[in-house]
Amino acid sequence: MRDERQGIPRLTHHSSIAFGYIKYRRVIADTSQRNGMIRKLKSGEYRLYSRKKNPKTGKRRNLGTFKTRAAAEKHERAVQFFKRRG
Repeated sequence: MRDERQGIPRLTHHSSIAFGYIKYRRVIADTSQRNGMIRKLKSGEYRLYSRKKNPKTGKRRNLGTFKTRAAAEKHERAVQFFKRRG
């Protein structure tokens, strides 16, 4: 579900009553489709780019080139972990 005003995915909660209790689940858009920072190269490899652009050059930083998309997604999770570990 998209919020047309901002163009970003909106979190929605679905509830259902099962066996006398309420359980909730969140629907979240796929992150790989939302930010698009993993791109396929002509060589068939996948390159991971920084989410933010360098203000001086206007380009994104290369965070690595990988043979498979799964490897690039795994490295992206590792980068996010180390950015926010404090």
